[in-house]
Amino acid sequence: MAPNQLRGEVVSGGPPKDGIPSIDNPTFEPAAEVSGRLASNDIVFGINLGDEAKAYPQNILVWHEICNDVVGGMPLSITYCPLTGTVLGFERGTTTFGVSGRLVNNNLIMYDRGTERWWPQVLATSIPSPWNPDRTTRSLREQRLVWTTWDRWKSTHPDTVVLTEDTGFARNYDGDPYGAYNHPDRSGYYSPEAAPMFRSLSDDDRYQPKTVVMGARTAEGAVAFRKRSLLAQHLMAGELAGTPVLAVHEPQLDTGYVYLNPEGHEFTFEDGQVVDGNGTAHHPAELELDRIHTFDAMWFAWSGFYPNTAVYD
Repeated sequence: MAPNQLRGEVVSGGPPKDGIPSIDNPTFEPAAEVSGRLASNDIVFGINLGDEAKAYPQNILVWHEICNDVVGGMPLSITYCPLTGTVLGFERGTTTFGVSGRLVNNNLIMYDRGTERWWPQVLATSIPSPWNPDRTTRSLREQRLVWTTWDRWKSTHPDTVVLTEDTGFARNYDGDPYGAYNHPDRSGYYSPEAAPMFRSLSDDDRYQPKTVVMGARTAEGAVAFRKRSLLAQHLMAGELAGTPVLAVHEPQLDTGYVYLNPEGHEFTFEDGQVVDGNGTAHHPAELELDRIHTFDAMWFAWSGFYPNTAVYD
């Protein structure tokens, strides 16, 4: 479905515009000062940009969904949709983003405060809004965030700073407003067969609705790898619009990356490294291939936005 056609699928999520308040003046503390506020297996969303590493605890972002921040000198909006399990970072320029209060395919619709366009988070592409009916399609530049645990993130990035609960809002950060919809274990979600909270655009039953996949997309198409399979197999091959791709497990953070592999190069996985045909070992995030932006998503959300997606298990 073209972005402009999605306008007719938009529904109210309940709260009004900015009823879920973005964090616009975030404060951070060094990892050493976090103390008992975060348990080792608590979920955080990490980003490493330039010479700066930051972590955004899930228990804070679940109440705000957007944090307008600057990382490595770049103005970014850090965004989390609890209903689709998607975490994405967007270059925001001189504007900030807020929560519109609307959803499409259960996914957060952001709005930018400069033009008041609507932006479904997963698509990173604008759709017309009643506040700005311009039908010109625009896209956002993305920066990778990693869905991982606090212990894994601080072990990999000991100099990280962490978003604090000093957000300017009174919220119960020990609780979750979505209750049983979210799960505090590594996967981040409750039963995969559980139904989405709002209407889904997907009728693809290849997997249970909330099965976690790692999705990647280009202008030519989309591809997904079942996350648990990737974590177990370490390397998985597939195709995106006829081009071979390679999915790679990164064991330190327990995440994955997807690369275009048009020449079909062979790789092996040894001791947490990816070894090419010349015997050279590479970190999983640093292969000499074109890497595609990759992120965790619930299956119903991914297949709803990308119904022609290739998927591998």
